[in-house]
Amino acid sequence: MIKRMRRNTRELTQNQGRLKLRKHRSGQVWIETVIYTLIAFVMIGLVLSYARPKIEELQDRAILQQSTEMMKQIDSTIQSMAGAGNQRILELGIKDGTLKVDAVNNKMIFELETKSIYSEPGKQISDGSIIVLTEKKTGGNLVTLTRDYSSNYDLKFEGRNELKTITKASNPYKMSILNEGEDAGGKIVMNISLS
Repeated sequence: MIKRMRRNTRELTQNQGRLKLRKHRSGQVWIETVIYTLIAFVMIGLVLSYARPKIEELQDRAILQQSTEMMKQIDSTIQSMAGAGNQRILELGIKDGTLKVDAVNNKMIFELETKSIYSEPGKQISDGSIIVLTEKKTGGNLVTLTRDYSSNYDLKFEGRNELKTITKASNPYKMSILNEGEDAGGKIVMNISLS
């Protein structure tokens, strides 16, 4: 009987030791899991901190290329409109930046503040009939695309000589361009409106 009691006591002590060991191992697994998870989050953060500026720069370049094509489309439309009364409607998608119809100076200007450098800063570069200018600003660059119509055309916005700023929008704008014939100075009057 005493042998049996000693054996039971020994088995009980061994079982308690196993339980403590299991609890210790279980706690260790949770600590390791938390540490590995934190390491994974730090790695993801480091990758994003490097990749995000590059992604934004590529997005800005794509917007500038699309905007240059938009300016060329407007220019091509204006150039191809012969005869008074001719009217065209264009859909313009402006995802970022601003398009200015400067009817006072007979220019169309697109501006975008970006961190990327689109052209050599401070120097005007011609892209067809579009003048590209990148200017250094605090915290980034201002890229300006300009088309000057003052030599042959008199631009009007909804019948007036004014500056109209068109901002980014989720839906495309519908720009109407109407050839109103020549003015007294021999320039072709182009009336631009939005709907």
